[in-house]
Amino acid sequence: MRRTSIEPTFQGWREAARGLLAAGVEPRDVLWDEAEGEQPGLDLVDDAPAAAVQATARVPRAFMALAEAAACHSDAERWAILYRVLWRLKHGEPRLMEVAMDPDVHRMLAMEKAVRRDVHKTKAFVRFRAVEGEEGTHYVAWFEPEHHTLERTAPFFAERFASMRWSILTPRRCAHWDGSALWFSEGVPRSAAPSADALEDLWRTYYASIFNPARMKPRAMKSEMPLKYWRNLPEAELIQPLMRDAPARVRRMIEEQSKARPPE
Repeated sequence: MRRTSIEPTFQGWREAARGLLAAGVEPRDVLWDEAEGEQPGLDLVDDAPAAAVQATARVPRAFMALAEAAACHSDAERWAILYRVLWRLKHGEPRLMEVAMDPDVHRMLAMEKAVRRDVHKTKAFVRFRAVEGEEGTHYVAWFEPEHHTLERTAPFFAERFASMRWSILTPRRCAHWDGSALWFSEGVPRSAAPSADALEDLWRTYYASIFNPARMKPRAMKSEMPLKYWRNLPEAELIQPLMRDAPARVRRMIEEQSKARPPE
């Protein structure tokens, strides 16, 4: 068994996989190990000629795109699955990515779907809170993504809030934008994030004003906005009262429309 320590990123896995593939190491002989903060190391593959590594690393684009997304999944087996698919592509199954029902391909597709959903939820449910400092206002958000998706999501916020200085804090990693550059740091505990600011009252007022009781669908709402995200949302404390009051508000809306309708 070959123990292979990698930086737990797609780039880290790719560099290691190239070497292992060039050296002819079968997937069943590799034990993948994530080396957080350590110098990654490869057993066996240092002697692999660079040209050979490049030659053996050519794979379908579909695999690379899927592998880059799947690498962000929190499943510890993802590195082994990616290498197993890579090995099969290079050893007699060049059209493997077209077989969606294959167990390995199916796992990759499922991981990519979960990562894509996590990215979507991060974009939807990150809430910044203003923190005043010597350099002015800095906006800080706390979020707990299920997977390693912060690096994939942060450029969205850098583009959308380009004029703000902000940080997104998570248990695994933190993203920071200073108005010109995006950078990352180690994760922090929830206690490092601010708990509230004055803008939240404005946000709650806005949320209550746009809440339409006639279109309320609790099951769909909880599916789109799972309860685990509610604790980080300023508007969450309003949701249950608004839902309880929704039937009465709908009745009042119908009565008001009836009164406003001209007699026939």
